[in-house]
Formats: sequence, structure tokens, C-alpha cells
Amino acid sequence: MLDYQVLQAAAQWFAVLQSDSASDDDREAWQRWLSNPEHARAWQRVEQIRGRFEPLSRDPFGAKASSLMQRPQPTRRQALKSLSVILGGGVLAVAGGVMPWRSWTADERTAVGEVRDWPLPEGSHLWLNTDSAVDVVLDDQVRQLSLYRGELLVQASNEPRPLLLRTAEGSVETHEAARFSVLQRDGSTQLSVFDGSVEIRPVNGRARMALQGQQISFGSRHAEPERPVHMGRQAWVRGVLLADNLRLDEFLAELSRYRQGYLGCDPRIAGLRVVGAYPLADTERVLDVLVSTLSLRVSRRLPWWVSLEPAQSEA
Repeated sequence: MLDYQVLQAAAQWFAVLQSDSASDDDREAWQRWLSNPEHARAWQRVEQIRGRFEPLSRDPFGAKASSLMQRPQPTRRQALKSLSVILGGGVLAVAGGVMPWRSWTADERTAVGEVRDWPLPEGSHLWLNTDSAVDVVLDDQVRQLSLYRGELLVQASNEPRPLLLRTAEGSVETHEAARFSVLQRDGSTQLSVFDGSVEIRPVNGRARMALQGQQISFGSRHAEPERPVHMGRQAWVRGVLLADNLRLDEFLAELSRYRQGYLGCDPRIAGLRVVGAYPLADTERVLDVLVSTLSLRVSRRLPWWVSLEPAQSEA
């Protein structure tokens, strides 16, 4: 994990170099600072976050793919076939993962900060969380969902067809009425079961059951031991982030999913506890409340780089 102070220094250097007043001496000093491997990793992280603000159209490949998918196509299959040509000979997937194009072409997508819900014709209901993408296929044999990015919550109806949800690490399946959420993390899938039961099947591992009240994370080879699920984990469907004595750093990690850019805190205050219900539609208001109730201050080294720090610097 990158050191907080080094990460903040990298953001400060980024701000200096983006300024019109940046001098040759500034650039030489930055190069000396960058020669440290840890500093270089922090700089790379800042550039990655900044890159998310670059419009897709500035990237030649991205612009071509975006234009293609927005252009009227006779069929979805033909659109994907054309996209495979851009990607080079139809190489669209890698073992154990999913290429970004899946997210671009998914049936349903949400932007950062957006939460959507819709009913399925067979009686189930879906909620799609911030920055998420999912495909939905309903046929005579199965009800299938494919989550490529983000998080969804399912209220599955009770009917003969199973409901199957696929992720990069495997799948979850239910044959009964059930309510559960699935979060696609980097290299793992997190399942939370609020009602009913669900079977977990890692791609290269053994299947196991997840029961009501359990939360289980699994990779492509095995599932971790179950933990008690927090019922407030589903509050986002109501546009609320519910904190029940949650650490500040964990709270901010969750809140950061609903806004662009970096959001973190000084390690000295990471263990402060947060309690309450917070509106996801107005993350700036949430930060104001935290600053007021926990006696903190907001540091903005860049418009898209925000961190919470002690109200007064320690000696």
C-alpha cells in the first residue's frame, strides 16, 4: 500500500507541474523526487486517477470504439463483430478476466454516482449501483445475468427457471425466491445474501451454499469463510450510505465509489467512527457533515483530489 504522505506529495507535484507558472527548476526537482521507486509508484497512481477524467474521444482506439457502438447497427451481434476487428482479429477475452469492451456494450450501465432499478418481466427486480454494467438474458431455460463491473442487487422471484449470475470469478445461482447483492471487486466477487439461499461456483473451485445472513467473497479457485452480512449493505438502493460505527477510512472508500477522483484521509484519523445515514446523491454535503461532526478539514490539492485531515496539524 502506498504511503499516504507520499501519495499526497505526488498530487502536489502534479498540481505544480500543471500550473502555468511551473519552471525548469520545478521540473528538475520533480525528476529528482521521481527517482525514488515509491515516489514513482505514487505518481503513477495519480496519473491513473487523472486519466479517468480524460474524455473517451481523446483516445484514438476509444473514440473509434465509442463511435462504433453509438452508430445504428442492424443487430447487436454485427456491432460486436465490427468491434472485434478494431480489437484485432477478434481477440476479445483473456483467461480469468473480462476485457473492458464488455462494460461498454452491456445491456444496462450506470455512470459514477448513478443508481438505477427496473423490474424483469418474469417478476424479479434488479438494482444497479454506481459505475456498473450488466447483461440480462431471459429464455425458456434460464434467467442469466452477467456482471462485468460494479454491483447489483437482485430480488429473485420463485419460478422453475434458475436465476444465474456470472462474474469474472465464477457464478452464483438460486432456484428459489431470494434477495442478494453481488459486488465485483478487483480479482474477487463479494456476495451478500439478505433472504433465501444462493449457490456459489468459482470458475476453478468447488461449489458451496451461501445462506440468508451470510456474506462471502470468492475468487476463481475458492471461496473465503462466511461472515455475518450487514443488512445496511443494501441501503444504496434507496440512495443512502448507511454507517453503523464504521471506520472513517472504510466509509470514505465506499463513498468514493459515488464520485469522480480520489477521496481518502490522513492515517491519523482513519480510525474515527462514523454513524448515520448519508445521501449518496450529494457527496459534497456528506463531506461537510463529516468535517463538522468529526472536527476535520478538507484538503483539495487538485479539483479531483480530496482528502480529510485533522482540523489542526499535529506538532
